[in-house]
Amino acid sequence: MNSQPNFNLIARPYRWLEYLTLGPILQNCRTHFLPLLLDRKQALVLGDGDGRFLAKLLTRNPTLQADAVDTSATMLRLLRNRCEAATLTTTTRLRTHNRSALDHSPSAKTDLITAHFFFDCLPQQDLDTLIVRIAPHTSPNTLWLISDFRIPSGPMSLPAKLYIRSLYLAFCLLTGLRTTHLPDHEIPLRRAGLTRTHQRLFLFGLLTTEIWSRL
Repeated sequence: MNSQPNFNLIARPYRWLEYLTLGPILQNCRTHFLPLLLDRKQALVLGDGDGRFLAKLLTRNPTLQADAVDTSATMLRLLRNRCEAATLTTTTRLRTHNRSALDHSPSAKTDLITAHFFFDCLPQQDLDTLIVRIAPHTSPNTLWLISDFRIPSGPMSLPAKLYIRSLYLAFCLLTGLRTTHLPDHEIPLRRAGLTRTHQRLFLFGLLTTEIWSRL
């Protein structure tokens, strides 16, 4: 099995697979803090899949420039097509990069980083490396918007662990993803000098969306 997962095969049905499992909840999670991003000027968008979040962001924030990074060329094509359908100015405001986020250096003007259900595809070591690589290129004004799965405490802990394990198994079979456990993004973000300023939990704590920044 290739160590690099291949998301091209699930790119087109991804939206419907998402709806069949959790309905609109994942998209609601992605867009919950959208009203707080309308003053951003330069975004680095990591693994936004078919672009449903980015299309809304570019529409709501008409001055935003964005760099979208993804290892899946098919996902990037869907993302660009969706964004161009949403706003006519996409062609001059969006750049796509078909590469690993670990190989991408953000613009010095970046004041927004988004990672929706992307960190969970990385082993802990790669996530630590990614944050260490990106953080020096950001300013104190940069917001980090992160949405991801989590293991809640209490009676929902065991069902959440079983559900997330089943998701990892499915993605292993469909894409070759080798990651099997949720990485901890809080520790490397705090080590990089960031603080979580906003958080909203969904589905009894199974999902989280958060904003981090330097205070």
